[in-house]
Amino acid sequence: MTSGPAISLALAVEAGDWGDAGAIEALAETALAAAVRDLSEREGQPFPDIEPEVSLVLADDAMMADINGQWRNQPKPTNVLSFPAFPLVPGGQPGPMLGDIILARGTIEREAQELDKPVEEHVTHLIVHGFLHLFGYDHIENNDAEKMEAIETRILTSLGLSDPYGDTEPV
Repeated sequence: MTSGPAISLALAVEAGDWGDAGAIEALAETALAAAVRDLSEREGQPFPDIEPEVSLVLADDAMMADINGQWRNQPKPTNVLSFPAFPLVPGGQPGPMLGDIILARGTIEREAQELDKPVEEHVTHLIVHGFLHLFGYDHIENNDAEKMEAIETRILTSLGLSDPYGDTEPV
């Protein structure tokens, strides 16, 4: 397995009790490296000659509800939001700044407990999920959801993690 293109991560802890930010950063770097490797090797995603950057913002539910209300007219927390720096379709050429991924600690903890999985595993999944949104992948239409979920599952499997969707229908 090749290391693939490099990616730069800018981490900001804005709200919430995230504990050891260094541990979250290492987790994110591992998840992003696996996603970049997969997109470049298996999906044919071109990467620029420069090191692309992702901003990861760690928030609490209140901050996420504000952002979700402002940008999606849904004033409630959600687990992850992604904001691409530039519109991109799957397979398109990304720019140097890919965009922002925002995670909400409380929602993620509740979901991890409901799913009976470690918080770190759920965070890894959501980072990969958010990263794919930066590349134009989506799950609005069923066929798009199936493709995105298959890529997520493949990336997570490469990290030794279980299929986050199991026997569920595409979201």
